[in-house]
Amino acid sequence: MCGITGWASFHGDARTQAPVIEAMTATLTPRGPDAGGVWLGERAALGHRRLAVIDLAGGGQPMTDRPDRPIHVLSYSGEVYNHHALRVELRGRGHHFRTRSDTEVVLRAYAEWGEDVARHLEGMFAFAVWDERAQRLLLVRDRLGVKPLFWAAVDGGLAFASEPKSLFAHPEIRPRVDADGLREAYSLLFNTGPTVWSGVREVEPGGLLVLDRDGIRERRYWQLEADVHDDDRDTAVERIRTLVDSAARSQLEADVPVCSLLSGGIDSTVLTALLADELRLREGPDARIRSYAVDYSDQAEEFTGDVLRTGHDTPYATEAGAFIGTDHSTVVLDPLALLDPEHRKAVVVARDSPIGVGDMDTSLYLLFGEIRQHSTVALSGEAADEVFGGYPWFHSPKALAADTFPWLLVNGDDAAMPLNPELDLHMAEFRQDTYRSALAAVPHRDGESPAEHRQREMQHLSLTRWLRQLLHRKDRLSMAQGLEVRVPYCDHRLVEYAFATPWAQLSFDGREKSLLRAAGAGLAPDSVLHRPKNHYPATHHPDYNRGLQDLARDALSSEQVRALADEPRLKPCLDTPPDLLVWGHRLRLERVVDLALWLDHHRPELAL
Repeated sequence: MCGITGWASFHGDARTQAPVIEAMTATLTPRGPDAGGVWLGERAALGHRRLAVIDLAGGGQPMTDRPDRPIHVLSYSGEVYNHHALRVELRGRGHHFRTRSDTEVVLRAYAEWGEDVARHLEGMFAFAVWDERAQRLLLVRDRLGVKPLFWAAVDGGLAFASEPKSLFAHPEIRPRVDADGLREAYSLLFNTGPTVWSGVREVEPGGLLVLDRDGIRERRYWQLEADVHDDDRDTAVERIRTLVDSAARSQLEADVPVCSLLSGGIDSTVLTALLADELRLREGPDARIRSYAVDYSDQAEEFTGDVLRTGHDTPYATEAGAFIGTDHSTVVLDPLALLDPEHRKAVVVARDSPIGVGDMDTSLYLLFGEIRQHSTVALSGEAADEVFGGYPWFHSPKALAADTFPWLLVNGDDAAMPLNPELDLHMAEFRQDTYRSALAAVPHRDGESPAEHRQREMQHLSLTRWLRQLLHRKDRLSMAQGLEVRVPYCDHRLVEYAFATPWAQLSFDGREKSLLRAAGAGLAPDSVLHRPKNHYPATHHPDYNRGLQDLARDALSSEQVRALADEPRLKPCLDTPPDLLVWGHRLRLERVVDLALWLDHHRPELAL
């Protein structure tokens, strides 16, 4: 896992711009603490920061196809899990290799297949290839958008980077925010393409971008389809077990220490059990995978259920670790540490965005920091809820009948920082228009019942929108600590199969994640296997709420914050006794605090 950046332009000579590419690359050092490098040609400059995971000695970047007068130059981030099979195929096609790295496999695969290279890759990746002979830049992003890739226009071409902060080190790109950007940030609709930053866009998941002398063109090489599914239930259960098992085992490879994130829910427990089995096959019966959970020092005494959390995770995670036989640790955080301004600032800097989930972001950042002391790679159960229908909105008549994105019904505007009405952003109309466009993109099969039709919409919205912000969060906060997080449930073959599966099979026992529960039989304790969905934990300590209210009051002392925030609607959140502050209103305060930190650090030009 790494950070990539650079630009290509048909105006000027990039070879004279070494300080610029070096500055752009330096901003990504947390993503790649092990090494860095740049390459300069007449029309392009590429930079790279490396987190060494596979072939520690031989995978340096930017990588060229030959030591002198290169034709192809690659800056690559991610992991391609089928690189061994591709290496064999490419050798059969006449290619020679200098390293064991998956990076070189991607480079040689581009030489063989050109723009079609992504169709041959299985994994999570974002990369740029400069083709010196064709005078062409290719940007590619993985199918689900696990790895980020941003771009912006520059004179005669474009610049690209893993994070917007790297783009802002280019002299032609400014951190500017307009009304469209605020709508993107605060609507909570999770579009891809446009961002909070004016002129900065994302390469679409499953998409690629080409720049040459004819201009810029974008296209999708992958998207979800409503494929025919004829398997019966037993066959579907077996197929899911095989696909999850294959994804887990393929993603265990690394030349550095690997661990698992074990929350005590079904997703992470099934995954960890499969990883533990594979590790014992590779290293012997006594091998034990490390697993980690997070908790707060107040949870045992202060836990109270809310709209997202029904129970305390730690006992389940401990039981699951013992059942599987992991080397399990619980990272216990002090709730008051989540108020530390330096921690919160680090999170906002990592995100390059004012929008997050407050203390849950800060705690995840601190958890990843603790894990990084022992491991370089962690595997996560992220995406199982989207793939297998785990969220309440899949099973709620109210959500199924609503004419809006289902997650907006969970606290809705109560959880979004209210914006100053004088900004006149027409947010309701924006949400409605976006929702209609989102539904128009959903593929359907002929003959679907109304119920099946609606559930396919819910699946598509969850996989193409809700999931993307979770992957964004996990990538930015893990890479800020130099930790690579892999997500086997995002294997595109698993996603394709589950999306094609009729809802009656996905929920055959009337509960969430029926197929995964059946496929995971024997891999998890019964208490975990049948446990209801529980979201990432949050602290419930009144002193945290009190400190948050104080931080929010300080944030509102800024004239710039007051110009953006709706103070009258925030007042009840500030005046509520700390022990009575509900989660949704608390999240409003979290976002006011983050807004102040974002404005102070990024100093965006506001064009409203």
